[in-house]
Amino acid sequence: MGDTAASFAWAEKARPAAREFLPDKLLALDDYFLGMVADRKIPGAVVLVQQHGKRVYFDSFGNRDSGHPMTADSIFRLYSMSKPITSVAVMMLVEDGRLKLDDPLSKYIPAFGNAKVGLDANGGDEHASFGLAPLKRPITIADLLKHTSGITYGFYGDDPARKRYAQLDVFGRDWDNASWAERIAKLPLAEQPGTLWNYGHSTDILGRVIEVVSGDSLYHFLKDRLFDPLGMTDTAFYITDLQHRERVAEPFASDRMVGPVVGMHDPADVGLWQAGGSGLVGTVADYARFLQMLLNGGTLDGRRYLSVESVKEMTRDHIGPGSGVARDYYYFPGAASGFGYGFAVRTREMAEEPGPLGEYRWDGVGGTFFWVDPADDMFVLVMTQAPSQRWRMEVDVRKMVYEALK
Repeated sequence: MGDTAASFAWAEKARPAAREFLPDKLLALDDYFLGMVADRKIPGAVVLVQQHGKRVYFDSFGNRDSGHPMTADSIFRLYSMSKPITSVAVMMLVEDGRLKLDDPLSKYIPAFGNAKVGLDANGGDEHASFGLAPLKRPITIADLLKHTSGITYGFYGDDPARKRYAQLDVFGRDWDNASWAERIAKLPLAEQPGTLWNYGHSTDILGRVIEVVSGDSLYHFLKDRLFDPLGMTDTAFYITDLQHRERVAEPFASDRMVGPVVGMHDPADVGLWQAGGSGLVGTVADYARFLQMLLNGGTLDGRRYLSVESVKEMTRDHIGPGSGVARDYYYFPGAASGFGYGFAVRTREMAEEPGPLGEYRWDGVGGTFFWVDPADDMFVLVMTQAPSQRWRMEVDVRKMVYEALK
């Protein structure tokens, strides 16, 4: 397919025209976020609804920190909303012909050639005192994009596999991406590649793959290929200009924990680790540029970043029936969604979770979330720093937005 409007045939030629918003109905968002601030559920927020490339709702609420009101240029810790950005960078390298989705991970990080699956036997340390099984097939780049690599996180769940990640304390020191990936490679996988959707460090490992393939640091690759061209001037892994430190949105002191042992970091505390799965900070305006590019099918302001075909591949379900991928209690996309390359993808319509088929989304544990709705040619982006309120807000905002559509 070419780059013309006809190339959007993947989005169903017979799709009904996008629904339009009733502006008065969108004002329900005012009452909601003012109430959340007044009830001290969140310190503040910036909220954007954009349709047909134009803002139909945009406002700031509450406070950025104890001394400043929230402003549109406030900087937020994105946490897992870093994952879609890193995933797009991987697909750019695929389009460049420098990387293949079915490549084994060990081609780029040889230590993963020795990976084993840890058998869930209690006791012992994280490396030796339990059974190990050989891989039935290698971890691939596609596995990392889909979270089917067997690499997990150690801060949720209490099964022995996840506990081994917690014992290693991968967040406890400041590794560069190369040494950090080597450390993860020593851990046994939680299950065989391609068998279970298991949320974890897969996208962080992709960050190291990008470095190996490109010969550059992850940040410099992202800056050169995405951030600078898109105009994402405030998106980075750390704040190196301390004049911008006061723009960082902060949570309440009682709501700083994003895991049992992990609290919100200070982005001005510059370190070595550039975590492709969780480390970026940025603004609503920056992330909106990224989302509009995806909604446009890979282009923005006359420049192409991804082909339409790549956007289609990223935003379709790769783990549905027939894929061989199971889901357990920790399947975070939910009952209405499958998963693509970096995004949850809507596969079922549900009254309690409004939204059309093909909508895709993700969020960050610090309180940020978005969804992209190609059927209605829109996206919704909310940024706050309130880990305890993220799930509640996603449900509430979704209902209000779809109630405001004709």
